[in-house]
Amino acid sequence: KGMATPRKAGIPLSVMKVLDPRQLKPDSTETERILTVFDETIVKLEITRLIPRIIGSLERFARMLGPEITSSLLELQKLSMEIQDLLASPEDEKRRAAEQHLKCSLRNTLRLFLANPLLYHGLKYEVWVKESPADVFIKAFKEFRDFTLERLLTSPDEEKEKIQFMEAISLRVEKNMETISAVQAELEAAIQIRDEEINSKDKKIENLKISMENLANECKADIQQITKEGEKQQKEDEKASQDRCARLEQDVLRLKAQFKTLVLEHRASELVLRKKKCKTEREIEKWVQKYDTDMAEKQATYEEIEAVYNEEKAQLALLMEKHALLLQEYTAIEEERRMLKEKAEEAAREAARRNDAATYIQAFWKGYLVRSIYKSKLKKGKGKGRGRGK
Repeated sequence: KGMATPRKAGIPLSVMKVLDPRQLKPDSTETERILTVFDETIVKLEITRLIPRIIGSLERFARMLGPEITSSLLELQKLSMEIQDLLASPEDEKRRAAEQHLKCSLRNTLRLFLANPLLYHGLKYEVWVKESPADVFIKAFKEFRDFTLERLLTSPDEEKEKIQFMEAISLRVEKNMETISAVQAELEAAIQIRDEEINSKDKKIENLKISMENLANECKADIQQITKEGEKQQKEDEKASQDRCARLEQDVLRLKAQFKTLVLEHRASELVLRKKKCKTEREIEKWVQKYDTDMAEKQATYEEIEAVYNEEKAQLALLMEKHALLLQEYTAIEEERRMLKEKAEEAAREAARRNDAATYIQAFWKGYLVRSIYKSKLKKGKGKGRGRGK
């Protein structure tokens, strides 16, 4: 048995079918034909809505449309421009003929689009069109299609159930309206209380504004008084600055006289220091000569030590060659040990992988056997259940 369609408690299934057009399915050939006409008309309306935008960007969509549809759209554009030119013309016969030709061209273009539904669905996502009155008309036409389908598929009993359901809904709406009225009355009372509180707060704010204005006036008077005192203080500071400048000028003259006296004193001391410098230079020359003598003696000692160093260096070279041979042999032995260790580790890893693979295969085989036994039991159980149902 199939699964039951879920529905809300208290709403008959037939009423839900009527209220939700998605659950309605055609049950006769005539109904299917009517719906086909509606659907084709909707598609034609949507294509007609897209055509002006496609013609405006025909170079962009020419490759997608193909030569036949492109030439048909160009012809449609040409006829549309001719009719616009003929709108102001008094020749009704010529205009009617052009309009008839335009209708035939539009029908031919729509036929080409309907023959290629994939192209139409692709253009719906590629072409962007501003919302226009045509969208409202198409939406209304779709609603009319759903309404017609509902009327075609609704039986008299279902219509009666729908009317009874709508009457029950009306009673509920009336009760809800009474509840809403009561709540609205409470809301109005709450709004009135809130308005009174707001008026009280507004009065407090007004009083605070007046207090702030009074405070601003008082501050203005204080600022004027502070400004006068500042100007007075500035004049006093200027006078004190002038007195300080006069004192500083006197100090400058006094310091200049002191500077000249110090220059004379420093020149006398400079002469004494020059004499000391000459004496010091003579002593330094003596020390340099003594340094050269000492360095000559030390150079001879250095050459003797260097000869001994070269001899020991030659002995060290022989020892280093022997050490290099021993180090090479030691490196070869260590490399052999490392290779043996790596082989042992690789063998251990390979054994571990084989053990894991064997464990996995055994687990998979056990699971396969369990599933096979479970499936066979399920099949036997279903066979018994069908027999009981019969």
